[in-house]
Amino acid sequence: MFESHHLRKPTGKSAFSGLGAGEPGNSGQESYVFPMVLGDMKGTTNSLTHTAAAMMPSPIFIWRFQVTLFLVWGFSCCKIGWDSVMRMNSDLRDLFLYEAFLYYNPLLLVTMMVWLWGVCLWVFSQSTISYVKIFDIDQNHLTHREIWKCSTWLTIIVPTSMTAYLYLYSHGEVSLAASQPVILYIAFALVLVFPFDIFYLSSRYFFLKTLWRIAFPLQPISFPDFFLADILTSMAKVFSDLERSVCRMLHNQVATIAWFEADSICGSHSVAIPLMLVIPYIWRLMQCLRQYKDTKEKTTLFNALKYSTAVPVIFLSALKYHVLPDRWTHVYHPLWLISSFVNSLYSFYWDVTRDWDLSVFTRIFKFNKPTWWSDLLYGQKWVYYWVIGSNLILRCTWTYKLSAHLRHNYLTVFTITALEMLRRFQWIFFRVENEWNKISKSSIQLPMTDIPNEDEKLVDSSDHTV
Repeated sequence: MFESHHLRKPTGKSAFSGLGAGEPGNSGQESYVFPMVLGDMKGTTNSLTHTAAAMMPSPIFIWRFQVTLFLVWGFSCCKIGWDSVMRMNSDLRDLFLYEAFLYYNPLLLVTMMVWLWGVCLWVFSQSTISYVKIFDIDQNHLTHREIWKCSTWLTIIVPTSMTAYLYLYSHGEVSLAASQPVILYIAFALVLVFPFDIFYLSSRYFFLKTLWRIAFPLQPISFPDFFLADILTSMAKVFSDLERSVCRMLHNQVATIAWFEADSICGSHSVAIPLMLVIPYIWRLMQCLRQYKDTKEKTTLFNALKYSTAVPVIFLSALKYHVLPDRWTHVYHPLWLISSFVNSLYSFYWDVTRDWDLSVFTRIFKFNKPTWWSDLLYGQKWVYYWVIGSNLILRCTWTYKLSAHLRHNYLTVFTITALEMLRRFQWIFFRVENEWNKISKSSIQLPMTDIPNEDEKLVDSSDHTV
């Protein structure tokens, strides 16, 4: 058999004991040659590790560098966009800005809502409320950091496309300019329905499945179903603008002024506008009827009535373009004002008395690790006054964005839509908290008959094995 003095032997000698061990005078070196070699190797490894760590920039430096790049990018987009607009003919400038605003404002509002949802998740993660249990989602859900990462990319991509659109059109590249919003819309649609396991497939699947359940309420309604449907009612204007934008793209009217004809298929008098505005409310109405079918609770019928009050607000407004001016002034306009008043007050009443529980509604701001921000909000009376007052005001202005005859004031409508989304943002906190309180109460209130008393325990104890 082959034997080697370099292999470890049963006596426990080192496998390297033959390196000079058989030579006179080298027996004492066995105890320190190998440790010295290992020590040198370890020291070299540690020094390389420390050197590599020293060469890596600190997280603070990386964050400042990213912020600097973001500010430079933002300034560049503003500068290029402004110079491009100033190059245009003053007669067509406002019309073209209106068109560019139409294509990009719905995506900007979606980006804003994604940012706000990330803030909501951050607050939920800091508080004592388990939003994972409320929404019945798995542990691999997107965190607030991942939501903010998505919203950051949206914040970069959408304004960049808009800047390219303005620049190319002002420099005579009309066909290339027209392709910018088309490419952006197609890219968004593809990313949303991409079937492969990238771009957060499980979260996209959950979102699309919830949308399907909202559009076709053929099954019992869960909390995520009507929660997302409520958010979509605040984004009804987004639905309407998306329809008008896609209509122009399909009819090759992007970067043209042909679509400014009000009676055209994609014009401001189109019947598709009120239809798209009313869709989220019809969805929510059908959900309430489905809940009544499952639970027989009369409260769901009153909730359905609340959403039905938005229907006359939308269609009475649209009648302005299809009736005589005198008839609009003396008949339909007063009816529109009355329906708007009823819808606003009914919705406000439901928010305060049904969707929220004002007795404990600041519990969500009781953080596990209190900060100055949580101390500013938790248990403070001014929060009550603010949330009720702002909700009332924004509920009244909310009908403005549902009115087709006021949509020509696009900057005003955009501002009111953004404010409505902020109202919905603060509504989320207290609606989720109210749901958590219901879950907590149902989990701790056990029927007394289910709790065995001492006599029952003694009787049951007779059945045992010795």
